[in-house]
Amino acid sequence: MPIEPGQPVPTQARAALAAASLSCPPDAGPAPHLAPRSGGFRARLCTGVSLCVLASALMAAPTLARAETATVAPAENREQKTGQPQPGSPQASPEQASPAKPNARSSNPLSAIDWLATPAPDPGLPGTVLLEPPVTGSASLPEVTVTPLTSLTPPIGLVSPASTGLPVDLWRGSDAQVLARLLHAIPVERSPAMQSLMFTLLLSETRAPAEGAETLLLARLDRLMDLGAPDPAQALAEQAGPPRTKARFRRWLNAPLLTGDEQIACSTLQRQPHLAPDYAARIFCAARLGDWQTAALLWEAAQALELLSKAQLDLLDRFLNPDFYEDAAPLPAPKHPDPLTFRLFETIGERRPTATLPRAFAAADLRDIAGWKAQLEAAERLTRIGALNPNHLLGLYSERSPAASGGVWDRVAALQRFETALQTGSSEAVAKTLPTAWRAMQTARIETAFADLFADQLARIPLEGDAAELAWRIRLLAPTYETASHEAPSGSDQAAFWASIAQGVPDMARARTGRDQAIAAAFADGSEPPAELQALLKDGQLGEAILRAMILFGRGADGNLGDLTDALAMFRAVGLEDTARRAALQLMLLERH
Repeated sequence: MPIEPGQPVPTQARAALAAASLSCPPDAGPAPHLAPRSGGFRARLCTGVSLCVLASALMAAPTLARAETATVAPAENREQKTGQPQPGSPQASPEQASPAKPNARSSNPLSAIDWLATPAPDPGLPGTVLLEPPVTGSASLPEVTVTPLTSLTPPIGLVSPASTGLPVDLWRGSDAQVLARLLHAIPVERSPAMQSLMFTLLLSETRAPAEGAETLLLARLDRLMDLGAPDPAQALAEQAGPPRTKARFRRWLNAPLLTGDEQIACSTLQRQPHLAPDYAARIFCAARLGDWQTAALLWEAAQALELLSKAQLDLLDRFLNPDFYEDAAPLPAPKHPDPLTFRLFETIGERRPTATLPRAFAAADLRDIAGWKAQLEAAERLTRIGALNPNHLLGLYSERSPAASGGVWDRVAALQRFETALQTGSSEAVAKTLPTAWRAMQTARIETAFADLFADQLARIPLEGDAAELAWRIRLLAPTYETASHEAPSGSDQAAFWASIAQGVPDMARARTGRDQAIAAAFADGSEPPAELQALLKDGQLGEAILRAMILFGRGADGNLGDLTDALAMFRAVGLEDTARRAALQLMLLERH
């Protein structure tokens, strides 16, 4: 590209010229055949090479060339503004002023490729773009909150939190192993209020801790069976999904084996035989569903492989082939049968009595296949622990006339006479039959069930003297105890103290014994739970705190008055006011400790 005189030479051009001059060889003397014109030819040749190199450099670096020419642009702009040539700049020629002619003095290099001559688009960014992250103004470490990413287990229970008053995260923050041990160890046999609270904790819809959910579920099922409630245990297991683990399925199967409702469990076992606890369950369920060939084949396999004991094989053999053993001697009765063994003995006609067996087996006597006496004794046993609705017991008591005298027959006769007196509405008849019926209920230790059944009717019968005082005490054991407290017999400090407990404002001046004082202290203003239970509440471990308070109440009922005060204060602190009042009244009125 030609360079006009006075025009600044771009840096790249100067570098190219220098390279071109270095590429020309030095004059080595004239050649023989070019002697006359050698010097001029060599000069023209070197000049042509230099210009070619210069043009190539300008074409290869258009951007740098534009950058170099940008240094000239301000001077030209100043000339256009002032109309006068600036010092050091060449005089504008007439050709440059004419826009119709090409600008021979343009600073942009010529290019054979069009897009190389196209200027880059302006991105519109500011002069400085900060691409680094912001820098902190201090060297202190930021606060970091760490939360474990664990999935929440679904809540399991038969009663909604709206009905029980307990939150769904009742067991939050506690160790499942600790909760399982507490559920198993808490004694509730002597306190109906603690029994009711235990069933509420077991059946309430709650979410288990993230770790150990299976452990807590199995503990709930085992405790329900221990309390003699196979029906709720079966329903709870069904809600949790029994086919998920073998442990769940075994508990699910044990419950209906005692109630006679094993059809669904056996059908599930036939579809998923890997859930069977042993071969005996598979043999029983196959025969129960009518598949006798499979049951016989499984029995032969169990015998050949010695998968079952001889006692189990003999029992299953009689179950599968009853005709072969029609005149055989009875089998030895096991001391500690499991539900399947108990059911097999029942099936072959050698039913075992349940009085000496765990409480859950008493539920098997509630069926029609058991005699009336067995049903009555089983109902009393389950009502005593709070596992049976009192109306079920009343229905059995009223089913027919006593067949004999003594024992349970005397209780049936006493209750039937009292119920007849209530239906007549005669104050004299009620006053005559009430004491006998109450003593019968005390013998069976089902006083609270009696109170639940007849408290409202007793409130409508006008009584006097000892009968009126007895009826009032019975009403204090019923759920309507607070209403009865406003009708306390006059002239009795003890009755006035009981009434104040029922109202939640005990009168310490009327407390006679150390136990009365311990109970009154729990209801006094400013009474607080012990420090260890307050620490559990602060950490959100409500369920564990309630369980430990129940243990304290058991100790307090046995004579440790400090634990009694702490337990009742704890119940009141977490909103279990009704439990605290009923537990205190039952402790004073039932006199079982």
